Amino acid sequence: MTSEPNGRLRATLIGFSAVALWALLALFTVGSAPVPPLQLNAICFAIGGAIGLIWVATTEGFGVLTRISWKVYAFGTAALFGYHLLYFSALRLAPPAEASLIAYLWPLLIVIFSGLLPGERLRALHIIGALVAFAGAAMIVARGGVAASTESLPGYGLAFLCALTWSSYSLISRRLGAVPTAAVAVYCLATAALSGVAHLALEETLWPATTRGWVSVLALGIGPVGLAFYTWDIGVKRGDIQMLGTASYAAPLLSTLALVAAGVAAASLLLVLAAAMIAAGAFLAAMASRSR
Repeated sequence: MTSEPNGRLRATLIGFSAVALWALLALFTVGSAPVPPLQLNAICFAIGGAIGLIWVATTEGFGVLTRISWKVYAFGTAALFGYHLLYFSALRLAPPAEASLIAYLWPLLIVIFSGLLPGERLRALHIIGALVAFAGAAMIVARGGVAASTESLPGYGLAFLCALTWSSYSLISRRLGAVPTAAVAVYCLATAALSGVAHLALEETLWPATTRGWVSVLALGIGPVGLAFYTWDIGVKRGDIQMLGTASYAAPLLSTLALVAAGVAAASLLLVLAAAMIAAGAFLAAMASRSR
């Protein structure tokens, strides 16, 4: 039988696989052009939901879905759809670097508010580690410079709501530990439907023009906008949520490295420094968790 510490570590590693998958989001999104954001959202979440249904059908059966409260489904759908709608809106109303940086406060918020969860204790090293990792991530996200402006305040506000939405979803999911991960399949399908409606109301329909584009869309639906949400659910419910929050700052680093490997971005000394800071932050958080 697996001991509780080992089970917690395993769940944390499973959760971190979501971060690794999200690191491919930028690369595949670039490849999916010219598909607009909400249309892409609808397609990818439909694929992710279908994957979930296949998994449910071959494991627990669809009966497990009928035993979950509609309130849980409403919560998960509002979080997934709300996060992406807020994020896309923020990028339209504020410079991408600044908006992304504010939106990426969610791992720090997870670490800070995790101390309110039953059985969790927030230590100083958790906060220090999260701040160091955030600084490393900020160096990458804002590497082109930032220039705050009053005209962009609505976008900054939406970006902060974006961070608040995802951190709240992750923390509340922890409280809903008894809800099976199968529920994420319904979250994804409902998010796909809402994204489709929003797309028809706000965007022009455009489809991938090349094979590479279709492969990128399929890859997004399978990984960053599919399996990632299932593994994240397992991680935040059963793993070390403070360690997971801090380690999430590796996503922008891994994303940039993926773009470098694909020849879309150039390598730089900044990446090395950012990597060292993110690794140091994660190490501090791990030491704090181990001292428990």
